[in-house]
Amino acid sequence: MNLQWYVLHSKPHKEMTLWREVTARGFECFYPQLHVSPVNSHSCRIRPYFPGYLFLQTDIEQTGDSAFRWMPFSSGLLSFDGMPATVPHNLIMAIRRHVDEINAEHREQRSRLRRGDVVIIQNGPFQGYEAIFDTRLQDTDRVRVLLKLLQARQVSLEIPVAQIQKKR
Repeated sequence: MNLQWYVLHSKPHKEMTLWREVTARGFECFYPQLHVSPVNSHSCRIRPYFPGYLFLQTDIEQTGDSAFRWMPFSSGLLSFDGMPATVPHNLIMAIRRHVDEINAEHREQRSRLRRGDVVIIQNGPFQGYEAIFDTRLQDTDRVRVLLKLLQARQVSLEIPVAQIQKKR
C-alpha cells in the first residue's frame, strides 16, 4: 500500500459532517479544529483550523479520487493539473502539534484566573488599565472585572476574556 495524505475539500460549513462520513467509510482522516469559547452561548464551540478542508490518508491508486468527489458533503480532493496534491506526513504531524498547543493554551487561560487576581486590559477603550478579576460569566467567553476609576470607586465591566491578561 502507498498511503499518502491528501487535502479533501468540504462543502461550506460541512467539515464535521464530512469528517464523520469519511471515518465511517474506514479512512484515516485528520480534521484540525480549535476549541473556542464564543460570546454567544448558542454558537459552536469548535471551529475548523482550515475552514473547508480536511486531511485524508489513503492509497489513491487503490481508491481513486472519484470516491471523494461524489462523497456527500465533499467537493473532492484538492488537485493541481488534474493530480491530487499530497501533503507530507511531517507537515500533518506539525499541524497536529500546533493545534494541540493552541487548544491547551486556551484551556489554561480559562482556568488560570481566580477572583481577586489583578489583570491588565489588553485592548478596547480601557486598554492599559489595571482591574481586579471578579468572575466568568456563565456560558460565555466574557468576564466581569472591577476597574478603579475616580476616588477609589470600582466600576464593574463585562468584557471578553481575550481582552485581559493576568498581571505578573
